Amino acid sequence: MDEKDLLHELMTNTDDEIKLTPKQAKILQAAMEIFAEKGYASTSTSEIAKRAGVAEGTIFRHYKTKKELLLSIVSPMITKFAIPFFADHFIKEVFEKKENESYEELLRAIIINRFNFVKRNQSLLKILLQEISFHEELQLKFKEIFIGKVYPRFTKLIKQYTEQGEISNDFNPNTVIRLMMTTVIGFIITRFVVMPNHEWDDEYEIEQTIRFIRNGLQ
Repeated sequence: MDEKDLLHELMTNTDDEIKLTPKQAKILQAAMEIFAEKGYASTSTSEIAKRAGVAEGTIFRHYKTKKELLLSIVSPMITKFAIPFFADHFIKEVFEKKENESYEELLRAIIINRFNFVKRNQSLLKILLQEISFHEELQLKFKEIFIGKVYPRFTKLIKQYTEQGEISNDFNPNTVIRLMMTTVIGFIITRFVVMPNHEWDDEYEIEQTIRFIRNGLQ
């Protein structure tokens, strides 16, 4: 699913609180693209309007300021739909399929799942990285989804692999999760944000990341 498909999915899975018209979807798409390219502070509403193919006044009929555009469209879409949507798919595609497989297979599934998702949605990743430190609602939503949906399943599997001897019992589950996630997130940010134009051998880097985590926790 690329970012245009994502917008279509979000438009067809909204509740009564937010309803996007096709024109609003174009504004959202344009805002996501330019915010990702230039950052929120360097983006003007005239640029968003031009790329969306609408008059600038159309934006201001719905959103009084650029800040309101970010908070009223981009942030709610991410917090209320995108993050839960991704979390649900992540749980289904990774955790529910890996309960009887090895720790290395779980690692590989997590890394490949997140790698492919970010590869298809790089603009969204950049906006999240740029804006999350400035918007408490994004931080709270991440905590809510991770702690409520992902963490319990993660902990269950880590305990299982520790009992099986695949992870050293010197580490508690919280430490294992922290070490895994910081390594995986660091790899993805380096690959797609810090050094996106480097000549990466993605398959090699994924396997080396798996090896690093697996060996470190045994």
